[in-house]
Amino acid sequence: MLSLYPLRQQSDEQLMLRVGAGSDAAFKELYRRYARRLQGFFFRQLGGDEEAAADATHDVLLRLYESRDRYIEGRSVATYVFTIAYNLCRNRYRTNAYAADYLATLDAEPLTTDDVEVSLDREALRRALADVLANLPPPLRLLFSLRYEEELTVPQIASILQIPDGTVKSRLHKTMKLIRRQLREYE
Repeated sequence: MLSLYPLRQQSDEQLMLRVGAGSDAAFKELYRRYARRLQGFFFRQLGGDEEAAADATHDVLLRLYESRDRYIEGRSVATYVFTIAYNLCRNRYRTNAYAADYLATLDAEPLTTDDVEVSLDREALRRALADVLANLPPPLRLLFSLRYEEELTVPQIASILQIPDGTVKSRLHKTMKLIRRQLREYE
């Protein structure tokens, strides 16, 4: 049942049903809610390439619109959107070498000079974390990003990756253990 509330007050799922019924206004609202979030996700996953992130964001939202009639009522729209995003990343990892580009951009970033000592410590930790994340295998890096940057739940991630919740938990545990081991000197 479609809601009579203004679009900004409707849930993502209500909006997706409206999109399926042909509402361009509902799609614009979903676009407003997800475009920036997707852009940030892709920016991180595609090595800081703003143009590639913008293109990937556009591709995901276009695919969402094109698949509007296949949306299953009751399914989380966030899970649906990030499943599309995950698959797009996975395909791009197969065909492009973003990891090398990402590592090159880390070396080019300037240090801030606010409070030199604190700034250097933060910058060193940030770079160390970025290096650790960049060197994680792409599936673990995506898993980290979905959980800790996009703040998706374990069941949502399991649905996106099409694996059991327990597998998500064990891979997250493995990922965090790897990260902690690499960043031990910053404790």
